[in-house]
Amino acid sequence: MQCPIAQALDRIGDGWSMLILRDAFYGLTRFDDFQTSLGIAPNILSRRLAMLVEMGMLERRRYSNHPVRHDYVLTECGRDFRPVLLAMMAWGNRHFSPEGHAIELVDRQTGQVVEPMFVDRHTGEPITRERHQMRAGPAADERMRARIAFRNSRPVPSDPTPPESTS
Repeated sequence: MQCPIAQALDRIGDGWSMLILRDAFYGLTRFDDFQTSLGIAPNILSRRLAMLVEMGMLERRRYSNHPVRHDYVLTECGRDFRPVLLAMMAWGNRHFSPEGHAIELVDRQTGQVVEPMFVDRHTGEPITRERHQMRAGPAADERMRARIAFRNSRPVPSDPTPPESTS
């Protein structure tokens, strides 16, 4: 499929893979550390690590010859996945943590909780449904162009509730 969301899900759309990447952001690099952290079966972990290496999210680096052992290190592609994980964490905290947050993102200098949001890199403006829409890129085929045109022909749904105040 041409849809970048479908392509991303094809590469990452597995919970174990996302949790492995999450742990890699925490600095874990070794098979045993991933296994201990996740409580995942070794055969499942081996397959997921191999897939993440094949997809270019992780790189294998040998750290021992006898026995042969490898670190699994985030690549640039893998590091670019961090905002996705942070957005999922914020979404999970907002909607699925009625008893309170188990983990929060905080500013290292102030200790204040940080609420991630998407902004346009060029303007610094928040990305909103009212201001922004999708358009077909240069590589889009006719099917993709038709889907995007159909979606853009629909009225922008109004948000029935105002955003929560964080003050």
